[in-house]
Amino acid sequence: MSDPVPFENGRRQRLVLILGALAAVALALHMFASILLPFVLGTLIAYLLDPLADRLEAVGVPRSLAAVLLVVAMLALIVAFFLLLYPLILAQLTILIQLVPQYIRLLSQLIQESLLWLEERLGPEFVDQRLRQLALNQVNTMLAWVTGTIATVVGGGVQLFNVLMVVVVTPIVAFYLLRDWPRMVAHVDSWVPRRYATTVREIAREIDRILSAWVRGQALVCLIFAVFYAVALTAAGLQLGLIVGLTAGLISFIPYVGTLTGFVISVGMAMAQFSDWRDVALIAGIFAFGNIIEGYVIYPRLLGERVELHAVWVLFALFAGGAVLGFIGVLLAVPTAAAIGVVARYWLKRYRESPLYLDEGDA
Repeated sequence: MSDPVPFENGRRQRLVLILGALAAVALALHMFASILLPFVLGTLIAYLLDPLADRLEAVGVPRSLAAVLLVVAMLALIVAFFLLLYPLILAQLTILIQLVPQYIRLLSQLIQESLLWLEERLGPEFVDQRLRQLALNQVNTMLAWVTGTIATVVGGGVQLFNVLMVVVVTPIVAFYLLRDWPRMVAHVDSWVPRRYATTVREIAREIDRILSAWVRGQALVCLIFAVFYAVALTAAGLQLGLIVGLTAGLISFIPYVGTLTGFVISVGMAMAQFSDWRDVALIAGIFAFGNIIEGYVIYPRLLGERVELHAVWVLFALFAGGAVLGFIGVLLAVPTAAAIGVVARYWLKRYRESPLYLDEGDA
């Protein structure tokens, strides 16, 4: 009979090692959160481009050259995108700055008329002058805050150093990680205890399968809907259709938030711009059609059952990550959620195969 002491010692060492590694990662994220953005972005870019680099390497292209070509191509696409859309977006932002006071005044008028309507229906003792004044003061406060925020952002509120750091460092990080990706994976694999190597590799492959399907599928979904909403809203005559459509499409990776946000903003703007309710109904119909196409055509074909990430779980992960680490947390939320989901399913499978679950006790 084998001595249980070495087994218990090894088990205790593994537990201490895992907890220590998790604590070190949490401490590093807390201490260096302010400088992590280009490194996280570079890692995500390298992860997305790794399959293409593997294909280029398979046809005889050196890994370093493949990494350079892919990173340069990605940068060229981003620069071309901004060069084409920058004048249009700038024009739309100028219109937005001019229209914000008008929208706030219309909102103030709507609130005042609603309070007067309530006073006529419920009596002056229910809606008094103080309540009306409080509502109007809140609207004025909102106007000052929105105007100041837009002026700050457009006027250069983002620190130049941080922007330059992201623009310059991110491609460099992406190149080196993409070039060394196979070697880094091999090094990490060599650190895994041999006893658990097969299990860890199986879990890692499952995480990679789910994460790659979600990220690449959601990227296509966001691109498709950004183009669709921008073109459809602009064609429908909405003044800020381009910027609202792009925003609604690009934040579609957050379940329900992109479509709902775009719908509320677009319909509100349409009500302020158009006098004919048919035009407002057309704007609402665009988002209704987009939601139907997303739910029944695009999402099943591009993502389908491969993802295994429930929308509520993704939504919770995104908000939790944002609450803990801000934008960095949002970027890390889905990979973390995918890993937790795979590990949880693995342990649930182990539990259902264990005597603890299978033991039915005395009949």
